[in-house]
Amino acid sequence: MQWISIAIGGAAGALLRYAVSGWAYAWLGEGFPWGTLGVNLIGSFLIGFLWRVFDQIAIAPNARALIFVGGLGAFTTFSTYGLESLNLLRNGQYKLGLLNILGSNVLGILFVFLGFVAARALLAQGR
Repeated sequence: MQWISIAIGGAAGALLRYAVSGWAYAWLGEGFPWGTLGVNLIGSFLIGFLWRVFDQIAIAPNARALIFVGGLGAFTTFSTYGLESLNLLRNGQYKLGLLNILGSNVLGILFVFLGFVAARALLAQGR
């Protein structure tokens, strides 16, 4: 049942991401990634808010999986990254928290670049 909950939440999160991004670009233009920024900020707020609320209110594990793993996971993984980084820092694991922040940002951008270079090299071989 948990897999179904995650799938339903994932479908809803992906569709919501598409809608919010489209609205942001239509409203603010395409000169800056407003849609991605908006989705990441909204998702980060929601995961912080809901995580705290669900610390105080009992919620079924399937509902938690639907919301966090499926819904917010498909809406934006940035929110999960933010929550995990915050939890490491809150737990006094400052080195791990900073490693997660720096690693995700710096290495994430580096890996996007490496993927781009690898694809360019692969495509150039086929010519």
